[in-house]
Amino acid sequence: MTDGPIRVLICEDQQLIRAGYVAVLGAQPDMEVVGQAANGRDALTEIGRLRPDVVVMDIQMPLLDGIEVTRRVAGPDAAIPAKVLVVTTFNVGQYVYDALRAGASGFLLKDAPLDELAEGVRTVARGESLLSPAVTRTLIGRYADRIQPVAPAGGPLDRLAPRELEVLELIAGGLSNAEIAAELVLSVETVKTYVSRILTKLDLRDRVQAVVLAYRTGLVSAAG
Repeated sequence: MTDGPIRVLICEDQQLIRAGYVAVLGAQPDMEVVGQAANGRDALTEIGRLRPDVVVMDIQMPLLDGIEVTRRVAGPDAAIPAKVLVVTTFNVGQYVYDALRAGASGFLLKDAPLDELAEGVRTVARGESLLSPAVTRTLIGRYADRIQPVAPAGGPLDRLAPRELEVLELIAGGLSNAEIAAELVLSVETVKTYVSRILTKLDLRDRVQAVVLAYRTGLVSAAG
């Protein structure tokens, strides 16, 4: 997370919704809306030009949809990966799966309260995932066998110490840092250190990728 305000780019084709996002996020003391885009092509241009900390991305946009834009700026081939928070009208499993596979760091519904949007931006900016434990267990578990591995093959979890494996398992269960700290009787700062080590050792961008890897490797399963 940056020292200054979180620099946010809004990508949304509906003008009224886009204006609402700009107003709400622009009023946050720790955020700055640095740009807007009304279609996928402009979104790509503005992401490359502005290098925002977080991109608020609609799925259904003209010219290029939000999933494809996300894939290009947050996928494994992105030169400078962007953190993307996907916001959509539809609570459909396939949309969430496609967004995560494309590299999104979080997923939020448009009918969520606007204060949740602001908190979602903060969550993604911190490098954390924005998925409830229920969504994490059922959705990612259901689609895990279709998601390509996000770390090199050959036993990537062997790189982790036993305590780091414990932390990764709790991350995959949807627990926050504070909840992990309570579960393992550790300080929140110690948990943050473990999370950082896990992401570094496994060459992962954020907690969403860590969750996917945990399911892919069989560390956890949809059945719990």
